[in-house]
Amino acid sequence: MSTNFFNQIAQLEITGNLQLTISKGVENKLIVSIILLNDQCGDDAKQLITPLNLRGTAEELDEGFFESIAVPLETASGLMVNMEAYMKQLENAKKQSAIEKEKTDKEKKAKEEKDKKYAEAMAKADELDKEGKHRDAWMKVPNPNDFPEYAEAINKRKKELSDKFASPSLFATEQENV
Repeated sequence: MSTNFFNQIAQLEITGNLQLTISKGVENKLIVSIILLNDQCGDDAKQLITPLNLRGTAEELDEGFFESIAVPLETASGLMVNMEAYMKQLENAKKQSAIEKEKTDKEKKAKEEKDKKYAEAMAKADELDKEGKHRDAWMKVPNPNDFPEYAEAINKRKKELSDKFASPSLFATEQENV
């Protein structure tokens, strides 16, 4: 006796292990329970997929078995493959989110550190200016290239300080005497 049962199983587009249970029921009926298991799928929702149960005589099952199981098994297989792909993408998204959060935190910390250095340098310059040490204060004002976001304020402060310690002009003294 030759059958093509396994050839037809092989033609099904499924991923996973197909478990087939056949038991005898009442009145020469057979009960066929089929479930597709996919160990690659990490989503616990796969446990909610129930077995496909068919009941009929041997002749009825011979006639319509593969037509009855093909679409549901291929659908279940596709669902589990998609669930696994989804779980992997979700895990990647979590990793990316953690990486982005860490990157953002590092950038924020670096900016805070830079702002702190700027504030400290300007405070030191102000302190020296109050003490009348205008040249020293001018030296303590940070370089505008190091703090481009504060370049305008730095240049203004340097000009104010340089005006305080600049040597008086020869002409300014002559005009005052006139």
